[in-house]
Amino acid sequence: QVQLVESGGGLVQPGGSLRLSCTASRIFFNRYTMGWYRQTPGKQRDMVAAITTSGVTNYADSVKGRFTISRDNVKNTVYLQMNSLKPEDTAVYYCNADRGSDYLSYWGQGTQVTVSS
Repeated sequence: QVQLVESGGGLVQPGGSLRLSCTASRIFFNRYTMGWYRQTPGKQRDMVAAITTSGVTNYADSVKGRFTISRDNVKNTVYLQMNSLKPEDTAVYYCNADRGSDYLSYWGQGTQVTVSS
């Protein structure tokens, strides 16, 4: 079965950096748009960043200029480099693989990011 496994979350001070990784298995990775979403308790899951199969990126306004999404189609991995972290970036971050409405969308199990002094 398809697996998306995230790693790299943790506790960081405001202004610090983290890099999240998500490695996919059992899918044609280079055919999927890959995205990072985040969710806090009681709130909906929101898109943070996405990268298409051709490398076009899209970011939520709240993270533009601070976060960078990238992908390695050889390693089947998508990354989220997060710089200048703020307490409001605290959330569970989820990896997503999407190929359009004719195909299933897949989610990772989530990784906690906490920004606090």
